[in-house]
Amino acid sequence: MRDGLEEEMARRLAAIALGHVRREWPNKPDHVLGGEEDLRPPRTLHPVFYGSFDWHSCVHAYWMLARLLRRFPAMAPAPAIRALFDAQLTPEKVAAERAYLDRPLSRGFERPYGWAWLLRLAAELDGLEGGGWAAALEPLARAFAERLRDFLPRADYPVRAGTHGNTAFALALAADWAAGRDPALFALLGEKALSWYGEDADCQAWEPGGEDFLSPALIEAECMRRLLPAAEFAPWLGRFLPRLALGEPATLFRPARVSDRTDGRIVHLDGLNLSRAWCWRALATGWEAEDPRRRRAEAAAAAHLAASLPHVGGDYMGAHWLGSFALLALDAPPA
Repeated sequence: MRDGLEEEMARRLAAIALGHVRREWPNKPDHVLGGEEDLRPPRTLHPVFYGSFDWHSCVHAYWMLARLLRRFPAMAPAPAIRALFDAQLTPEKVAAERAYLDRPLSRGFERPYGWAWLLRLAAELDGLEGGGWAAALEPLARAFAERLRDFLPRADYPVRAGTHGNTAFALALAADWAAGRDPALFALLGEKALSWYGEDADCQAWEPGGEDFLSPALIEAECMRRLLPAAEFAPWLGRFLPRLALGEPATLFRPARVSDRTDGRIVHLDGLNLSRAWCWRALATGWEAEDPRRRRAEAAAAAHLAASLPHVGGDYMGAHWLGSFALLALDAPPA
């Protein structure tokens, strides 16, 4: 199986996302009710990101479409993507999304997973030709960046789950936006990563959990790769995963089995396979061709992709979000 992004796959992923970003139902809102007046449909609460089953999946579907448009601006679905962005990424609709955050009960809305994906989307829109989409989204991106800036000093401990609360994943994604736009926030991300993970060593990788879509071990390594200088990252990784050249911990090299792709939580394991492939491909770029860690990483990435890429467009419980993780894996720096 090919392990890089090609236009045929880009068209397929774009078609999947275009089929659900404005599909309102079924829907799983992250919405705290303060009274009967808060009983409103998703499209009213979130005029931009009301589709894709839940808010964060809709956000990263928009990110996927923006990324695909950047990579293949002349592909067949490109006009539909531009039309979607023109209709949805408007100052008025974004202002309503921004106003939602001002509700007293919205303080924890989508923290930290949705915050990071929104920033990743804003970074991807910046510089795309054909619309003022980045400028329209900027107030919402700034609001989430401010929430992150406020939250991190109060977060004494990391969240090492393999699901939405994982803090390493949030730091890694937010770094893309902060690196070129907010040096102070980028520095804070690095300081917090070092505070949370700097002393970690000899990771045992007790994974996967039955609902994981992230590898707590590998996403921590990818977070540190993005936020530490290369001269500091290499020795840190050597302490954190000292036996990679031997293929240990073995569980990190073995794709997860997905027993039921109609189950919204079990199908998370397809996401785990894809996000592991992403991490393995990114980590491999730091090793020379003859390094046994690189060879093992390349093989692990290919195995994880082969296990789950064919299932990206299946049942809606996976189809509404897996494409974004497939794109992370396929568009990662080639190993």
